[in-house]
Amino acid sequence: MKPFDYTRADDVDTAIATVAEAPRATFLGGGTNLVDHLHLGITAPELLVDVSRLPLDTIEELPDGGLRVGAAVRNSDLAADERVRRRFPVLSRALLSGASGQLRNLATTAGNLLQRTRCVYFQDVTTPCNKREPGSGCSALEGYQRQQAIFGASPHCIAVHPSDMAVGMLCLDATVLVHGPDGERTIALDDFHRLPGDAPQQDTVLQHGELVTAVDLPATGFAARSTYRKVRDRASFAFALVSVAAALDLREDGTIDDVRIACGGVAHKPWRARRAEDVLRGARAGEDTFRAAADAALQEADPLEGNAFKVPMLHNTMVRTLHDLVSAEGGAQ
Repeated sequence: MKPFDYTRADDVDTAIATVAEAPRATFLGGGTNLVDHLHLGITAPELLVDVSRLPLDTIEELPDGGLRVGAAVRNSDLAADERVRRRFPVLSRALLSGASGQLRNLATTAGNLLQRTRCVYFQDVTTPCNKREPGSGCSALEGYQRQQAIFGASPHCIAVHPSDMAVGMLCLDATVLVHGPDGERTIALDDFHRLPGDAPQQDTVLQHGELVTAVDLPATGFAARSTYRKVRDRASFAFALVSVAAALDLREDGTIDDVRIACGGVAHKPWRARRAEDVLRGARAGEDTFRAAADAALQEADPLEGNAFKVPMLHNTMVRTLHDLVSAEGGAQ
């Protein structure tokens, strides 16, 4: 047992100041990922600043018809919210596909975004891992590769981001509200998580002491016709081998006016399939169009020997998800 100090913050400013002043301090929300890392010896903070009781647990209407989701909103509450189910169904479905009911009751919005990879080598402190110990090497390069990335990897890290919720939010053009020692800033979710590059230990663009306070979901023409499909080894409590979040703004004549596609289980961050979107935008919805879009999305894929199966799996999942959206299966719940 490595001892650490614990304090409960009374307000956002105090929480930020306390962490910013201590290089080895970190925020504690639901704790569903951080506590595991304490047990495994992956991290050893000297101070935990509990932010779970700050007034950041509401879902509020925005003037444009969107929603502001507080950082401390529980995953189960967000998935069950009637406004989310009706106006942003992809998010509700993504949340319900993650973890278990018990974990969703505890996990928070910010914690879900900030959870770390479940790469077996990252979680095994007896093996080299550049994400856990920069410069030590990446064991997965010559090891177990089934869960690893096919997009955006580097020689330093081939791990994937585990979140389902983040993939659904990326499909919705979400933005992350952050408070820190230097004030407030808003970050597009697509810019929030990083690719590994030569610094895989940095999962996000957050600076020390910055606290996520909310996520904004804007009102768009495509959000209501959206869905999420996840392929995994078992029906519950399993991370995605691949997943697809998709949203369409479809005209009455079947032409796709606008589209968003995001993928999970395939990169160090939730992966936006922009090449697929370019093929779909302005085209008629149908099998040939969907397959052409999936072909375009996978042009960037660079699989390893141990995860090459993800390429056809993602292709088929993307095509099936798009079909769902133009049938009775897509849209609001």
